[in-house]
Amino acid sequence: MVGKMTVSGELTADRIIAAGRQLIMRRGYNGFSYADIADAIDIRKASIHHHFPAKTDLVVAVLDAWQEALDADVAALETSGADAIAQLRAYIGHWERCIADDTAPFCVAGMLGAELPSLPEEVAQGVKTFFDHLTAWLERVLEAGVKGDLLKLESSIHAEAATLVSLVYGAMLAARAYANVEQFKQVTEGAVERLVKPRKRTRSTGQATE
Repeated sequence: MVGKMTVSGELTADRIIAAGRQLIMRRGYNGFSYADIADAIDIRKASIHHHFPAKTDLVVAVLDAWQEALDADVAALETSGADAIAQLRAYIGHWERCIADDTAPFCVAGMLGAELPSLPEEVAQGVKTFFDHLTAWLERVLEAGVKGDLLKLESSIHAEAATLVSLVYGAMLAARAYANVEQFKQVTEGAVERLVKPRKRTRSTGQATE
């Protein structure tokens, strides 16, 4: 009986987190209440408070789950054997699909980041941690790309990673504003292609070589 109750409680908490995630993506921190979650998943507000006494607790849990998902995706890419260019394209392709099918029209951390000055300290710290992790991964990818003679950077690895983050999130915003995923695709594909090192051409055949 105890085991079943624990599993049931975990499932309820997961449903609340999922509903909170969707609401944050679409409305931000200040745009939803527990009443919205109660309506979305047909649950009593008291049940939400049981799992997450304060709104801050819920949003921190949403960010933690979001961070865990990023870390898992990054680990999978890093162990897949994919080169730097493939990893960058996989990251961008993931967001392109999410925006196109509306499963994740905007990054949770990005949406919260726009409200950073008004967020509780615990939430603000979670947002900063997410972007620190994302930037650190991109720095590893870019460094590997340079070492593998696949990428050519115009500035430092840190600056290029920060630029890429800015371009991806700016493109995310443009796609939302214009309701057009092609805006995201064009900007982000251009951002990656800018980093790809041109291949040399042989004089005899005119074909590109590594």
